Amino acid sequence: MIEHVAIIGGGFSGSLAAINLVRHDGPRATLVDRQADAGIGLAYGAAHPTHLLNVRASNMSAFPDDPTHFVRWLETQGHAATGHTFVPRLVYGTYLRSVLDRVAAEHPDRLQIVQGEAVDVIHGAGVRVVLRDGAQIKADAAILAVGNLPPPTPGGLDLDGLPPGRYAGNCWDAAATDGLGPDDTVFILGTGLTMVDVVLLLDAKGFAGRIVALSRRGLLPHAHAAPGAPFVPIKERPAPILSERVRALRARGAEIGWRGAIDELRPFTQDIWRAASAEERSRFIRHARPWWDIHRHRLAPDVASRIDALRDAGRLELIAGKVARVEPTPDGLSVGFRPRGASEEQRIEVQRIINCTGPQGDLRRTSEPVLNRLTMRGAIRPDAAGLGIDVDDQMRVVADDGAPNDRLFALGPMTRGAFWEIVAVPDIRTQAWTLARRLSNAHWVAEGL
Repeated sequence: MIEHVAIIGGGFSGSLAAINLVRHDGPRATLVDRQADAGIGLAYGAAHPTHLLNVRASNMSAFPDDPTHFVRWLETQGHAATGHTFVPRLVYGTYLRSVLDRVAAEHPDRLQIVQGEAVDVIHGAGVRVVLRDGAQIKADAAILAVGNLPPPTPGGLDLDGLPPGRYAGNCWDAAATDGLGPDDTVFILGTGLTMVDVVLLLDAKGFAGRIVALSRRGLLPHAHAAPGAPFVPIKERPAPILSERVRALRARGAEIGWRGAIDELRPFTQDIWRAASAEERSRFIRHARPWWDIHRHRLAPDVASRIDALRDAGRLELIAGKVARVEPTPDGLSVGFRPRGASEEQRIEVQRIINCTGPQGDLRRTSEPVLNRLTMRGAIRPDAAGLGIDVDDQMRVVADDGAPNDRLFALGPMTRGAFWEIVAVPDIRTQAWTLARRLSNAHWVAEGL
C-alpha cells in the first residue's frame, strides 16, 4: 500500500503532483527541490518581467477540474487581466507558489517541502531518495518530476579551447546576458521559444548590439491570433497514421485556418501519438517536428510584435544552417557555419555564444545525477525515440528488462516519448492530476483547495 510518495523536482510538474495528492486525500507527499523556492521552477522563476506566458490566462489554471482557478486568482490579486490576457510569467510563478504554500500550510501533516538535491533513488519494497548531503527520505513510491534538462552542447563546439565567458551553456544564468557592449555581436544557437526569451532579455537589459540566431531550419515560432470565425471541431480521434495527419492538417487548415486545425487536435494528440508505430514517430520527429513546434507552441502577440520590430531594425537576424567550427580570436570568437543548402562555409565574428537549442532528452548524455545513477543501474531507460524516460501509459518508469516499476513514476517533459504533447501547462496539469488520482485510489475530487 502506498502511504507516502517522495517527489523529486519542485517545478510545475512536481508541485502539482504534490498538491493533487492532498486534494484527492491520497498518500502524504514529500516534495524535494534543490531550490529554496519550490513551486516556481525554471520556466517561471528565471523569467524577466517582460516575459509573457505563451498561453492565454483562461487555459492556465493549475487544475483541469477547475478551469477558471487562475483567472479568479488574478482577480483577487488585483491584476487587470481577463481570460484572453497573456500574463507575465513571473505572475504565474507567484500563483503557483501561492497555491503550494496554501496547501502546505493547511495540511502540514500531508505535505512537506525539503530543500536538497536528489542524487539517487534506491527501490525495493519501497524507495529511498538519497540526497547529496547524505540524508535519505524513505517512502513507498517516488515520482521523477525533473522538468526540462539543460541543453546539450551542439556539435562543432570545442569548449575546452574557448576563453571563459565567451560561451553560455545555461542561458538563464545572469552572466549569459551580462557584460556586453553596444558594438558586440551575440550568436544564439537555436531559433525557438528559448531564443525569443533570451533576445527579449538582452533587449530589456539595454543591449544595443547585433544578435544572430542559427538553427538547422531557421524557423521562428508563429504568433497567437485573435479568435477567428467559429467552427465545429472534430468529435472523434482521427486516423493515427502521422503522415496522413499532415495531409489532413493542410486540408483542414484551408477550411478553418491552421490555428484552428491544430487546436482541434488537442484532445486527441496524445492518443494519436501512442497509436503510431515507432517508425512513424521517428519519421515525424526527423521531418515534421520543427514545423509542428512553431505552429503548435506559439508566441503571445505582443512578444511576436517585439521580435518583428527587432528584425525590422536589423538588430536580430535568423539563419538556417549548422555550426561547423568555433575558434577563439583576440576580440571574441570566430564562428564558422554552413548555411542550409550551401556548400561553402561562412564565418562571423562574435563576442558571445548562448546555447538556446532546447532541453536535453537523451538519458545517456544528461548530467542530472539522479537520472545518471538510475540509468546506469538499468532502473530506467531511454524511450525509443531518445526524447526522455521510457514510461508506460500509467506513468510507471520502464526498466532495462522492459518491466514497469510500480514504485517509481515520471511526470512532465521527460515523458514526451510516451505522450508527445506533455510540455505545456494544460497537458502537464492533467498528467499530474491523473497520476495523483491513481496513487490516491480517488473516485472524486475534494473541493475548496
